[in-house]
Amino acid sequence: MGTCPECGAAVNVDDDVVEGEILECEECGAELEVISVSPLELELAPEEEEDWGE
Repeated sequence: MGTCPECGAAVNVDDDVVEGEILECEECGAELEVISVSPLELELAPEEEEDWGE
């Protein structure tokens, strides 16, 4: 179980979660990235920027 860095709610995390996986907070809907699995650390996922063919 992790904690949402946006709203502080408990986030259920599966035992087989891997670093880099994106989860969603069920309380506030924020996208969270798994930074570390041992110990479990969650951060807000970086927003994807539009690639305008550059």
